[in-house]
Amino acid sequence: MFKQKKTVKMMKSFLFPLLLLSVTACGQQSATPANNQSTAPAASTQEAPAADKQLTIGISQFVEHPALDAAREGFVAQLAKNGYEDGKQIKIDLKSAQASMDTAISIAQKFEADKVDLVLAIATPTAQAAAQTSKEIPILFTAVTDPVEAGLVKTMEKPEGNVTGTSDMNPVEEQLKLIKEMKADAKTVGIIYSSGEVNSKVQVDAAKAVADKLGLTIQEAAITSATEVKQAAESMVGKVDAYYIPTDNMVVSSIAAVLGVAESQKIPVIAGEENSVKSGAIATYGIDYTKLGAQTADMAVKILKGEAKPGDMPVEMQADMKLVLNKKAAEKMGVTIPQAMLDRAGEVVE
Repeated sequence: MFKQKKTVKMMKSFLFPLLLLSVTACGQQSATPANNQSTAPAASTQEAPAADKQLTIGISQFVEHPALDAAREGFVAQLAKNGYEDGKQIKIDLKSAQASMDTAISIAQKFEADKVDLVLAIATPTAQAAAQTSKEIPILFTAVTDPVEAGLVKTMEKPEGNVTGTSDMNPVEEQLKLIKEMKADAKTVGIIYSSGEVNSKVQVDAAKAVADKLGLTIQEAAITSATEVKQAAESMVGKVDAYYIPTDNMVVSSIAAVLGVAESQKIPVIAGEENSVKSGAIATYGIDYTKLGAQTADMAVKILKGEAKPGDMPVEMQADMKLVLNKKAAEKMGVTIPQAMLDRAGEVVE
């Protein structure tokens, strides 16, 4: 699903440094994540695009956790490969909402006031904040499960307006099947999710829709803050045979709390994405967020070059799915991963 990159002409060397110096002097300093590490790769692999000014891209990330971080890093790296390198052809203004919708709205308002050239919103809440705030600036989202349900686009095929992007809708049924494959006698699956995240509710509904035919019952535990995650996990002990963690930003950012309970009680954890498996869940069947971010960057390049408008660009999904297993996590939770699963896994964390 990745778009073929186009090589464009380099600006004349004697004009570009003067332009970059002028724009940088007038612009604001790009924000960086909490650890103050630069988001930009060392160098681009293609020629810089012709432009008459340095472009500003505002990135609003709902919260820091491995999946969203990977999507951001994939986006920035892919832009650089297409000749849009942070600090040169573009200036990236990175902001984190720290899991606060109020902060997400403030960030969106700042980007609107600054008249940035493009916004990348990472996760549903920041995408909603950006879409509600600006009707003119091109907005791309990534790591959004159901953009139609979230009110971001009219349809997946024809978004309309100024918003489009990539969806991380995960194969919920295939992921729940992993529970039965590892623990055939499993009957009840506990799902912890944030009541304030539309994408999470969509996944819970999807799990309920397929539970009967898999011989499973779904038990829900809705939370409103990250401090409630451990309590929610503990409330299900003795009632569930496994936990399923959807791509819920609040829960994933506090997944260590769920894993602690799961390991002590020998309850297997299946996750909605691979970074949670690398953090300690047993298995997932899902997407690569770095690739998803790169896929979003390919869409951004078309917009920045004036080759396409968001409203005409269908929402994209990732075709490549892979089985990721964590053998050490399985041991901690008292589960033996069947050899058949190991044989077909795309990645095994030892």
